[in-house]
Amino acid sequence: MFAKRTTDARPDEWAQGLRRVTRSRTQALHVYDRTSRWHRFVEEPFERRARTAGLDLLRIQPGQRVLELGCGAGGALVALAAAVGPAGRVVGLDLSPGMIRQASAGLRRAGLADRAVLLVGDATSVPRPDVSFDALFMAFTLELFDTPEIPLVLAECRRVLRPGGRIGVVSLSRAAPVRWPTRLYERLHDHFPAALDCRPIHPRLAVEAAGFEQAQSRAIPLWGLRTEAVVAVRPSESGPSARAESTPLAGLEAARRPNGAP
Repeated sequence: MFAKRTTDARPDEWAQGLRRVTRSRTQALHVYDRTSRWHRFVEEPFERRARTAGLDLLRIQPGQRVLELGCGAGGALVALAAAVGPAGRVVGLDLSPGMIRQASAGLRRAGLADRAVLLVGDATSVPRPDVSFDALFMAFTLELFDTPEIPLVLAECRRVLRPGGRIGVVSLSRAAPVRWPTRLYERLHDHFPAALDCRPIHPRLAVEAAGFEQAQSRAIPLWGLRTEAVVAVRPSESGPSARAESTPLAGLEAARRPNGAP
C-alpha cells in the first residue's frame, strides 16, 4: 500500500532521531572487501524482498539508462540489466573493489555483462556527467552515509538524473511510531556498527527535502523492522530542484562541503 502524506512535514524532520555513522570510508571499504565473497549468500537474501519492492515501484523500461549506487555484489544489477534490455545500459557504482568483482561475476553468469558498466567510487561524487540517466536506484545504501552526507548523495542523484527521471530508494525506516524492534536494532547498531552498518532513516522525507517530487512510498516489514521503498521524480529546473539551495537539506550540504567530502 502506498503511503500518503496527511500533514506538512517540518523542514528538518528528515534528520530527526537519526543515529550517526562513526566509521570512516577506509573502515567501511575494508569490511565490504572482506565480506564481498559471501555477501550474496548472507545479506542479499535478507534484503531481497524490500529491494524487489523498490524495483517494482521504479518500473524500469527497455532502452533506459540506469545507475545503481551501492550496487554491492550485484543483487539488483542483474534485474536492472534484464529490465533495460539490449538497447539499455546499467551503471553500477560501489566503494568496494571486492563487491564490484562479485557483481561483475554475477552479470557474467546471467549473460548480461554487455549491458553493464561497473565502477569503483563514492556516491557523494558520482563520476558521471550531468543528466546522464533516466533512473537511479539504491537499496540499503543511503542509510550508510552519516547524516550530513545524505544531502551530498541526494544532490548527486539529482545532478546525474535527467529532468523527469526517477529515483528509487530502499532503506530501513524510522517512520513513526518507532517500535521496540527498531529501538533494539539502533542500540545494537551503536555497539556493533561494523556488523549492523545500516541504520533506520526517513527516506521519503529526505528525498522530498532534496527537491524530488511526486514521491510514493511502500512499507515492507523485515524481520520485525520496517523498511521503506520510495520512488520520486526529478522535476525540471524551473521546479523545486531549482530552489533546492534554499532548503534545509541543501543547507546541510553547503555546510558540509567546505570541510571536503570523503
